[in-house]
Amino acid sequence: SRFEEIKKEVSNYIKKIGYNPAAVAFVPISGWNGDNMLEPSDKMPWFKGWNIERKEGKADGKCLIEALDAILPPSRPTDKPLRLPLQDVYKIGGIGTVPVGRVETGVLKPGMVVTFAPVALTTEVKSVEMHHEAL
Repeated sequence: SRFEEIKKEVSNYIKKIGYNPAAVAFVPISGWNGDNMLEPSDKMPWFKGWNIERKEGKADGKCLIEALDAILPPSRPTDKPLRLPLQDVYKIGGIGTVPVGRVETGVLKPGMVVTFAPVALTTEVKSVEMHHEAL
């Protein structure tokens, strides 16, 4: 069938780029008609469902929403050294210098002493906020 043909082709590509095809859910859907997206479709009686195997365990289902719900979020590398690429730096009167960026690895907490590369500027973290809320 066309589905099996596409599944085989995509599996080969997934394997080439370093992923395990057994850990990927292949789900036939029709976005146009909404078939097999939120609930199993009676228009695809040939599709018996998807199942995946990964080191965290097995999962199975019949429709796309179940496959999306089965995706496990990656763990944050909090055990590694702090890496925070700066996106911008604001100088706000009465508050001070506010560097803006995303913590890629490690942990950032108020009171920590951090050093910014490549200028080797060392300072203390006064507060940490995300979307204007203190963390």
